[in-house]
Amino acid sequence: MLIDFFYQIKQARIPVSLQELLTLIEALEKNLAFGSMDEFYQLSKMCLVKDEKYFDRFDQAFGKYYQGLESRDDLDVSKIPEDWLKQEFLKHLTDEEKAKIEAMGGLDQLMETLKKRLEEQKKKHAGGNKWIGTGGTSPFGHGGYNPAGVRIGGESQHKRAVKVWEKRQYRNLDDNCELGTRNIKVALKKLRKFARTGSADELDLDDTIKSTAKDGGLLNIKMVPERHNAVKLLVFFDIGGSMDRYVQMCEQLFSAIRTEFKHLEYFYFHNCVYESLWRDNSRRYDEGVDTNDILHTFGSDYHVIFVGDAAMSPWELIYENGSVEHDNAEPGQLWLKRIKEKWDKVIWLNPVSENYWQFTQSTQMIKEIFDNKMYPLTISGITEGIQFLSK
Repeated sequence: MLIDFFYQIKQARIPVSLQELLTLIEALEKNLAFGSMDEFYQLSKMCLVKDEKYFDRFDQAFGKYYQGLESRDDLDVSKIPEDWLKQEFLKHLTDEEKAKIEAMGGLDQLMETLKKRLEEQKKKHAGGNKWIGTGGTSPFGHGGYNPAGVRIGGESQHKRAVKVWEKRQYRNLDDNCELGTRNIKVALKKLRKFARTGSADELDLDDTIKSTAKDGGLLNIKMVPERHNAVKLLVFFDIGGSMDRYVQMCEQLFSAIRTEFKHLEYFYFHNCVYESLWRDNSRRYDEGVDTNDILHTFGSDYHVIFVGDAAMSPWELIYENGSVEHDNAEPGQLWLKRIKEKWDKVIWLNPVSENYWQFTQSTQMIKEIFDNKMYPLTISGITEGIQFLSK
């Protein structure tokens, strides 16, 4: 059975090897999961999935395989001792819940009644106190109320069901799924270079043990500065105009970046970088920052990320006074080239689907300026861009 399950995981394009399968088999031999599909699900995910970005694929593959098990005709349930099933079920109930079951005539009577109702009922039923349905007081169904019932489908309303029969719902977490802050953090993990700086306020356990042993058992506590991500990041966000539709995506990216990087600087621009940028969009005309100052303030050890759709009129890139907002003394592409020359590690994240880049001339021009280091603003795109920055 595990061989078929293993092939189901492989078909879902999850990188898994025989070593992980052998680990799962060893865990099962030690009874780390027995008689519970939920326990087997958690154990197999822990043994077979090495990267959380594949959790969604695993959930779907597991759900598909589990449904296949349910529909098997050659599975003889009668061979499983009935008292085993009852003991496994009853051990999860409180004394109060057991008393409510006894009030219904006992577990045997409750399940026997359910079996008869399933055989007798021919159509959907809502309300009432007998049939399997919704919103009633029958002990079978969902959305209603009975102190000792069997919930079938739906969601729990009163948290009083004795047994829950419902389809498992899984949350997406995949390379090509919709962006989320958690997903982005996973992709950003590769851009890490840890260092310890600042005051020594964290216990160094290894050094403390070593020093204490050298001092003949006399406690010698050693402290070290807190470890943090030492990577320096400079981010430029395109805002306004056609970027308004991507505000939520950019907010999620910004939130994840602020969490992951201690040394972070960010600035805003519209369409293209010119002689000034800003930190506060509400005061952009009063408190702009000279782009030359940025070029001379931040060292070459910074990694640079541009976030924008790169969609504009070509003259905004190649001509003086080409900006749609002001008379720029120098063309936008000149400023982009200066930034590219100052920092070696520069990428551009584009929220527009990669399939449409070829139809916008300015996108092609910017992509060329950045040596084709333009990536889609998806989890896979961010991951690929971060891999370049971390080289």
